[in-house]
Amino acid sequence: MCLVWGTTYLAIRIALETVPPLLMGGLRFLVAGALLITVLKVRGVRMPAAGSWPALVILGILLLGFGNGGVVWAEQTVPSGLTAVLVAMSPFWMVGIDALTAHGEPITGRRAAGLIIGFCGIVLLVWPAIHVSDSGRAFLGGVMAAQLACFGWALGSTYSRRRGHTAARDESVLVTAAFEMLFGGLFLMTIGTMRGEVAWLTFNARTAAALVYLIVFGAIGGFTAYAYALKHLPIATVSLYAYVNPVIAVVLGTLILKEAFNARLGIAAAVVLIGMALVREA
Repeated sequence: MCLVWGTTYLAIRIALETVPPLLMGGLRFLVAGALLITVLKVRGVRMPAAGSWPALVILGILLLGFGNGGVVWAEQTVPSGLTAVLVAMSPFWMVGIDALTAHGEPITGRRAAGLIIGFCGIVLLVWPAIHVSDSGRAFLGGVMAAQLACFGWALGSTYSRRRGHTAARDESVLVTAAFEMLFGGLFLMTIGTMRGEVAWLTFNARTAAALVYLIVFGAIGGFTAYAYALKHLPIATVSLYAYVNPVIAVVLGTLILKEAFNARLGIAAAVVLIGMALVREA
């Protein structure tokens, strides 16, 4: 999961060269979900009961509609490696949301310190872009989109974990992931179509290959692994992916796409990851 998702930031950036953001995310998960459901049905795997569909719709919208949709939107104006660093703030949101739930863990002093450190890293990252030019506003918009992605991902993950202890115990992980992708993809496709993105949709060999990679490896492989991990591993262990992804994404973005990565960005990224490490280990 960590290795594959670390490469998807590069693939998203490449796909965005000709494919509009929300349609790209929608196509990715709609096709992946439909393919996986078809294979599972042919194999005779039991599909979820109608009573489970509302929960799967909610999970698809939160995890993929907002979670992946925010990432794709952010990568229009934020380098792929830095987007991965911003998405590493997911534990920040997970801890906050969990603390607000009925049986959630309270925020300890160490976690509070980690949240403050992580926030300072974000400020250091975006501070030079805080001005009134179009590029500055676009960059800040991308940062906000990445944080919306974190919020949706954290809320969906928390809901998935709590649901996993009740109604979803007997559900196949693959079936659950497939329907979440299907509903998340439909959500993104609907919003993208309403924005008129169909008129901008074009493909070339490079962007088509990137989209196929996102469907097969990023969606079917990576998201299925994430759904399995949420069901069988502690949330703190699952959140480790947020520290591996940025390293892979920054290296690939710098080497292949020649994205800028200077000392300030490196320090800011390190501060964010240190803060989130404190949050996770507290």
